[in-house]
Amino acid sequence: MSNIDSIQTAAHYSVIVIGGGQAGLSVSYFLQQANIDHLVLEKHSVTHTWRTQRWDRFCLVTPNWQCALPGHAYDGADPHGFMKKDEIIAYLDAFIAKVNAPVLEGAAVTRVTRDAQARYIVTSTRGTFTADQIVVASGGYHTPIVPRMAERLPQSVVQVQSSEYRNADALPPGAVLVVGSGQSGAQIAEDLHLSGRKVHLAVGEAPRCARFYRGRDVVDWLADMRYYDMPVTDHPLREGVRDNTNHYVTGRDGGRDIDLRRFALEGMELFGRLEDFRDGKLRFAPNLRANLDDADDTYNRINASIDGFIEKHGIDAPPAARYEPLWQPSHERAELDLQASGIAAVVWCIGFTPDFGWLDAPVFNGRGYPSHMRGVTAVPGLYFVGLPWLHTWGSGRFSGVARDAQYIVDAICAERASAPDRVLLASPASRASITCA
Repeated sequence: MSNIDSIQTAAHYSVIVIGGGQAGLSVSYFLQQANIDHLVLEKHSVTHTWRTQRWDRFCLVTPNWQCALPGHAYDGADPHGFMKKDEIIAYLDAFIAKVNAPVLEGAAVTRVTRDAQARYIVTSTRGTFTADQIVVASGGYHTPIVPRMAERLPQSVVQVQSSEYRNADALPPGAVLVVGSGQSGAQIAEDLHLSGRKVHLAVGEAPRCARFYRGRDVVDWLADMRYYDMPVTDHPLREGVRDNTNHYVTGRDGGRDIDLRRFALEGMELFGRLEDFRDGKLRFAPNLRANLDDADDTYNRINASIDGFIEKHGIDAPPAARYEPLWQPSHERAELDLQASGIAAVVWCIGFTPDFGWLDAPVFNGRGYPSHMRGVTAVPGLYFVGLPWLHTWGSGRFSGVARDAQYIVDAICAERASAPDRVLLASPASRASITCA
């Protein structure tokens, strides 16, 4: 990585990339191939999130072969395994060294505006810069969601958000309430459960899928079915799929299903959606059975689509099977006395909201999400990359970000070629270095 320690105030770049995660570094990779001068501004340090916002036993939930950052496909000995946290960091470190991006770390962007000449003015904690074009690569998970009811919990109860959870021993002795059953919530609940902690889980509406089905990883089947190549415009939900919670499954111990019903048989206590806390009691919606059934319906529906693919193509595979519930709640508990339950900690796993308040551009919808077509906005010179379902399922993952970054850099080149007087505002020396293919 080409760290930049000192910057001249108001230095100009053809492109400024905001965010130094896998998306921003992927854009830098292709910008370098196009010989376009640029600067990557990173609030913390490159790939910071992978290093600081994952629990100790974290591992990938998709097989290693799907790790395909530009010029850096997984080449290890276990393509169908699931890299653990330290292995993921090693994979990223090798990518960082390979890209050698021009990065300014510790540069939190506080404002992006445009001047009368249509240049972007980028204000950061490490200086002010200008650019012809901006690529926002800071992701879409910025502000942890914690409900206001959390303010009413006793101070004796430790509260952490999923990005802060590390391991069971880091929490005080006693039972733990995990709120949310998406990908992080289900895996954190499992981590606590396997450590021997008493876990109460408030189950949300997250779907689930099988890890292995009919002799293969479900991801392998879906890849053959070209699901991961489906653009968001072809998805039945269209842009609505961006709001969907990820299916829960795990790569832990070689990969397996996460079955909350099995956990219930083993002593985990399941509830419906957490709705309130008052008079010393946690109050839950009576929707546990419905949420479990809906998750299983998705599980069986995905498997049925694989069955259809196998039949259509005459593939020799083990027989089909349908998941049947191992356990059903005999009744739905609407309340839980906090003190009597012995709950000493709460882990909030209900997601994040985007925060692009620093970007002054008319591209956001009512929920603060940017409107774009495959990362290209209606505002000249403004692009996004690394968002969930920006173009395909893999857009926010190692598997699909290279394709998106290449597309964005191609769009940058096309814009520069079509409007050179507007975008090429750098010095003559800098202009001469731009050779988009």
